Amino acid sequence: MSRIGKRPVPVPAGVTATIDGRKVIAKGPKGELFFVANDEVSVKLEDNAVVVEPINQSKDARSKWGMSRTMIEGILKGVKDGFERKLEISGVGYRASMQGKNLQLALGFSHDVVYEAPEGITIAVPKPTEIVVSGINKQQVGQVAAEIRDYRRPEPYKGKGVKYAEERIVRKEGKKK
Repeated sequence: MSRIGKRPVPVPAGVTATIDGRKVIAKGPKGELFFVANDEVSVKLEDNAVVVEPINQSKDARSKWGMSRTMIEGILKGVKDGFERKLEISGVGYRASMQGKNLQLALGFSHDVVYEAPEGITIAVPKPTEIVVSGINKQQVGQVAAEIRDYRRPEPYKGKGVKYAEERIVRKEGKKK
C-alpha cells in the first residue's frame, strides 16, 4: 500500500480544484494548472480534498497511485505559492545579469551565454553571483535551473561554476609534490 497515496490532498484556501473525468484543474492567485491522471487511478473530490485511489491492486496501478497524488499536490501548491530555485555562481569573473527577459551569463567562455526563459518562468538576479528561478510549475522550474547549471557545473577542485544554493560540493585535494 502506498503511504503517500492514502493521504487526501487538502485544497488550500484561495484555490479552486475541479475534476473533469481524470483531469484535475487547479485555479489560484498565481495562475492555472492541470494534471491528467492515468487510467490506473481514480480521482475524487471529497470534503475540500482530492482523494486518489488505484482502480485495482495491480503493481502498475499501485505504482502510479502515489505519483498521481504527489503531482496533484504539486499543482495545488504551485497555483497558491509557486516554486523557486536558487543558484549561486562562484569563480573569478563569473557573473550573471539580466538582458531584458534573457539571462546573460559570463562563465569563462570566449562569449557570454544568453539563456532565454520559457513562458511561465521568471528569472531574477538579485546579485551578480545569485540567480533565482521561479514559476508555478515545479517540473519546469527545476528543468530551467538544471539547464542553467549545465552551462558550467561546479568542479571539485576549486568549486568554480554554477551550483544550487543548497548543494554541497565535495572538494578534492589537488596534486602534491
